[in-house]
Amino acid sequence: MLEFGLPRVPGIRELYLWYFRRVLPRIGRLVSRHGEAYSYLPASVGTFPEPSVFASTLERAGFADVRARPLSFGIVHLYLARRPATLTSAS
Repeated sequence: MLEFGLPRVPGIRELYLWYFRRVLPRIGRLVSRHGEAYSYLPASVGTFPEPSVFASTLERAGFADVRARPLSFGIVHLYLARRPATLTSAS
């Protein structure tokens, strides 16, 4: 699963937040011609759990080998997990 995140590197984080909050919504409005396009995205990303918290959630849900891999300075995270094979009652 691929999810947006917030970079932790100083400088990059501030630049990204400025772009994410100021530029991206304007581009979304221009392209889609819809006033609210992309406005939800910064709020949505801001409320998504930290990678370690989300990885723990996946483990509690029964997934194994859970990893969160930051990409592009943490702007996105790739979550990798394996669903364990379930036992069947075929025997």
